[in-house]
Amino acid sequence: MARKIGSRYTANQILGRGSAGTVWLGEGPDGPVAVKLLREDLASDQELVGRFVQERTALLGLEHPHIVSVRDLVVDGNDLALVMDLVRGTDLRTRLERERRLAPEAAVAIVADVAEGLAAAHAAGVVHRDVKPENVLLDMQGPLGPGGAHPALLTDFGVAKLIDSPRRTRATKIIGTPDYLAPEIVEGLPPRAAVDIYALATVLYELLAGFTPFGGGHPGAVLRRHVTETVVPLPGIPEELWQLLVQCLAKAPASRLRASELAARLREQLPTLTGMPPLDVDEPDSEPEEESAGGVTGRGEVPAARERKGAVSLVPGAKPDSNRDTHTSMRVPAPDELAGGARGTARAPRASGAPRPGSARHRSATRRRRLTLGAAAVALVAAVGVGTWAATSGDDPGTPSDDRGSSSPASP
Repeated sequence: MARKIGSRYTANQILGRGSAGTVWLGEGPDGPVAVKLLREDLASDQELVGRFVQERTALLGLEHPHIVSVRDLVVDGNDLALVMDLVRGTDLRTRLERERRLAPEAAVAIVADVAEGLAAAHAAGVVHRDVKPENVLLDMQGPLGPGGAHPALLTDFGVAKLIDSPRRTRATKIIGTPDYLAPEIVEGLPPRAAVDIYALATVLYELLAGFTPFGGGHPGAVLRRHVTETVVPLPGIPEELWQLLVQCLAKAPASRLRASELAARLREQLPTLTGMPPLDVDEPDSEPEEESAGGVTGRGEVPAARERKGAVSLVPGAKPDSNRDTHTSMRVPAPDELAGGARGTARAPRASGAPRPGSARHRSATRRRRLTLGAAAVALVAAVGVGTWAATSGDDPGTPSDDRGSSSPASP
């Protein structure tokens, strides 16, 4: 059912739902558009509306081939909407769910596109703050790039910042998606451009592996891993590409590359990745869900137990719109809670075909190894015993051999 958005636009059909609102296929004076209509409870927040208007100039000024441009911001009664260019295609999450993981050439080409878009945004002083596959659109009508990748465009600029008003989140709250949050955000520091680099590196890892480096379990546990754990190499990944990933996943923001540097370095990698198949790696086993991860709790009531896609409501009392909605507002963990996690290396991915720890195959292999080691130990002991007997048999020539080692009592 069509509805008017302000005086210039008509929303005709729902294209998708997200944590902050609904995206519609719309029509404007210059043709088809995408209209992101924010939730009514957000639109009724006068402070948020004021921030919405303040951000108008910055958002309308973002123009780049790899950014979904914002054409207009509409404030009309209970309607608060971003009017954007219409991209005819799908989002990166949908492709990832269909293919599980991408060939390295296609993954790097897509991420290089996004990095170039981020470079333009950062140069304009705009930080995205919620880079994730759901916010990367693939233009199916654009020319194919390396690895057959469609042009990638980053969308939803400004949404996280609009929602992150002081009254909503204050200094004790985190706005973002747990799997992609940089450590400095988890520790309560203000988000700067480096948080987008960390999130984009996480996306690249996910495209290559099929899972994020620190995801899995309760959202609080995920936050703690970002701060306390280090990422481990993926089997089969080229060393130079891996070092690039490690640098952009560094805990210290200053150690990460800038978006323009990341884009250039990724483009340099493309010729070496031609024809390389997707990595042959299995997802690491999920750890047992931690009890609220040391008291770090989500704002909603839906824990993401053993499942990265478990949703946590952004708005208190609201139910998530889809199982892909991971945008969440969480309490900043206290230092002692962050220190309580297991320090060291993140869950190591397994080479494809290797048994899962704790599985029947793993237990069987472990038993076989133990039996083999046990048999070897028995053989070694037997060999030592025989050698000892042979050595002691010539120690006392005067002792009859029949009496040596006898335990029979002597005859009276």
